Amino acid sequence: MRPEIEYTSVRHKEELLQILELQQKNLSSNISEAEKEKEGFVTVEHDIDILNKMNDQQPHIIAKHNDKVIGYTLCMTSMFGNDIEVLKPMFTKIEEHLKNDTTYIVMGQVCIDKAYRGQGVFRGLYQQMKIELQEKYNLLITEVAANNLRSMRAHKAVGFKTLIVYNVDDMEWHLIYWNWK
Repeated sequence: MRPEIEYTSVRHKEELLQILELQQKNLSSNISEAEKEKEGFVTVEHDIDILNKMNDQQPHIIAKHNDKVIGYTLCMTSMFGNDIEVLKPMFTKIEEHLKNDTTYIVMGQVCIDKAYRGQGVFRGLYQQMKIELQEKYNLLITEVAANNLRSMRAHKAVGFKTLIVYNVDDMEWHLIYWNWK
C-alpha cells in the first residue's frame, strides 16, 4: 500500500528544483503531440530565480510522496504581471474584467507526475490551495489553452468557471476562476 501523499507549501530550495525538473518533463516543447493530447502539458518554462521570487510572495503548493515533489501548483500575485512575457496578456485581461476590490491569486501552472495522475492529486493540490489561501483571496484564477482538453475537464470538475475566452498569437485561451467566497 502506498503511503499518504502530503500536501503542503514549498519550504526548501530543493523543492523548487524538483518543481523545475517535473516542469521540464511536461513542457509542451518537450513532449509529442500524441502525449500532449492524452496527458496534457505545461506551457510556461520558469527559472529558479522567478520561481523563488514568486514563492517568497506566496508559497507554492506541492504534493509530496516519499519526500519527492510529485505535483505542484504555482502561486502568482498580481505583482508578477509583467515578469513573464507569455503571461502578460492574461494579467491584462484579468485587470480588465475584475472589479477593483476583488482580491485574487493566479495559479500560474499545475503539473502532476505521470505516475500519480488519476489518483486525486490534482484535486488535492487545489483543495490545499483553498485551505491555505481562501482567507486572503476571493478568487483563484488561471488560464488554460483551449487545446489542453485534459486540463480543461479537470479544472471544470474542481469548480472553475469561465471568465472570458480570448486569443493571443493564434492560440485560444480560457481565463477561468474559482470563487472562494
